[in-house]
Order: sequence, then structure tokens, then C-alpha cells
Amino acid sequence: MTVKVISGPANWMEAGALRQLESIGRYPGAELVVGLPDLHGGRSPVGLVAEIRGHVYPYLIGGDIGCGMALFDPSIPRRRFRPERAAKILSGLSGLGSASPPEGFGEPCPIRDFGSIGGGNHFVEFQAIEEVADQGSLDLMGLEPGQVLVLVHSGSRGFGQEILEAFARETGYGAAEPEAKAYLGQHDRAVAWAARNRQAAAGNMVSALGLGGEPRLVLDHPHNHIEEHGDLLVHRKGAVSALRGPAVIAGSRGSFSYLVRPCPDSAQAGHSISHGAGRKWARSDCRGRLSKKLGKDDLRRTALGSLVVCRDAELLFQEAPQAYKDIREVINVLVGHRLLTVLAVLRPLLTFKG
Repeated sequence: MTVKVISGPANWMEAGALRQLESIGRYPGAELVVGLPDLHGGRSPVGLVAEIRGHVYPYLIGGDIGCGMALFDPSIPRRRFRPERAAKILSGLSGLGSASPPEGFGEPCPIRDFGSIGGGNHFVEFQAIEEVADQGSLDLMGLEPGQVLVLVHSGSRGFGQEILEAFARETGYGAAEPEAKAYLGQHDRAVAWAARNRQAAAGNMVSALGLGGEPRLVLDHPHNHIEEHGDLLVHRKGAVSALRGPAVIAGSRGSFSYLVRPCPDSAQAGHSISHGAGRKWARSDCRGRLSKKLGKDDLRRTALGSLVVCRDAELLFQEAPQAYKDIREVINVLVGHRLLTVLAVLRPLLTFKG
């Protein structure tokens, strides 16, 4: 068993999360346990990769199975996008959920409020390409400066939690047990529906603003999931597979995000890269740390000039940019460990948090 932490001297790592890694490293079947630079603690640590042979541990993935990020091209030139006007429209929305569940997937939709994003750190964000590092790669994805993009971070909503509660044994399951096979089948359904939900959320957002038709999917990656390689089961909680091509690593609502390409040799990190900046403060600490200096209106416009639409005052504080690590340092660590190359830097224009 090997426990490895991917970090650097300027990248703060939470001691409690590191202890969680060490504990997971002692699980039956654990061969490699990795903490990525966005690592922080939770019921199971976020920023976790665990290569486990012959065992399935549902609680490591958590209740939001299939949660991930998808990038869309809504074919909107930046000159046509007015963040202030969009913020005014979105402030009046009661939610993004579809009026009727989708059809054509071979089964009834298991997600209530399909096309919504949920709470916590989930969001829909309009972005613009700020800086290009590899235009050739962007050309292959049909992306160019001067256009608006939509990044959606959401999961399987309550469906994933229902699955976790049905398979809640903390000691996990041997891969040959019927419960393991049943869990993995339900897990795959949740991953598929989470991706469909992101597509619907992007469409609902563009439609609400009257900006055009169905946005084109550029990429979609889950970061709470299990990837099967024979009897080796790669458990990821807040980590993206490096085997699926370009991905977006999201910053906080007040910082840039990064469009990246994972490097071919990522075995040292369990064939994985980070999914975002990672939390620095506990949610319960945020209001106390910030409320004497900042009011709600201050948190609705970021240091980069982008706007944040969020009706929940507590969530505004919990998701303030100050509560997150410096995304630039996370990216620097991953580049320094030769785990990825940056293709473009994405600037936030407007973030909707429901």
C-alpha cells in the first residue's frame, strides 16, 4: 500500500484530511491512495483517489454520485452577453428545474427537479476565454477567443444519496458480493443521469436568458465516481480521470478557471487530476470570518468584476472566494508534477448558484 500526497511548499494541506488518507490506505484492497493539491476533509476526503483491488467502498464516493463539471458552447459572442442584464433576469428565477422529466433514455427520470443544480458549491457559470496557451487544441474543440462558454457543476441530486443510503456499509463490499455488483450498476445509472442533468441545466440557463438554442457539449467529466479497470476499482472523490481528455479545473467564483489537458503518464496520481481549488475554510466558519468586513452586496461582485446571483445569504458567505485555496497554486503543483498542461484560462462573467 502507498499513500501519496501531490502538493508543493506554497500549497496548504489540511491535517485532518491527511489523516483520513492514511486511514484509507489501511483499507483491505487499497494499493495506492493519493491526495491531490485541492485535498480537504469531509465525510470522506475531497481530492481523493484510491486504487483498490477487489473491494468497493460506496461511502468514499459519497451521496452525490456522478457529480462533475461540463463545459458548453452556447454560440454566444461575448459582445452580446450583458452580465448585469442576465443577473437581473436570473435573480427573479425560482429555479432551473424542468417542468417535465425527459424521455428517450429507456427508463423514468430518477432526478427530481431535473435540470436544476442543487446547493452547496454547485453552480452554472458564464465564462470567457481570457488567455490561450494552445490554440491548436482549442481549434479541435471548436473554441476561440471572443465567445462565451457555460460551465456547469452539478451531480445526480437526491438520486445519488438514495443509492448511498441503500449501500451504506462503511466496511464496503468484496467485489464479488452481490451488493457490490448491485451498487456499481446503480452507480453507473447515477453517473449517466448526472451528465444528462448538467446538459439540461445548461439548456435551461440559456433558455431562461433568451440567448438561443441548445448549447453544444464540449466536455463532461464526473469527479465523484468509480472507474473500473478489471478488478482494480479507482475510487475518486473530487478528482477527475486523466484518461478522458481535456477537462476544466474550476476556481472559486472570484478567480479564473483552467482548461487543461492531462499528461499521458499520470500513474503517480492514480491517473487523476484535481477538480477545483478545494476548500480552505469550513462552511461554519465563513460568516464569522467575513461578515465584519464584507456585506452580502460585496459578495455579489468579485475582484475580477464578475457577478454572483445567489438568493441564499448564508450560501453567499459559505461560497465566498476567500473560503477556497488559490487555484493558481493548485495548477502550479499539477504542472510541476507533470500531470497536465494548461490550454486556456477562463474568466468568470456571471455565476448562478440557484
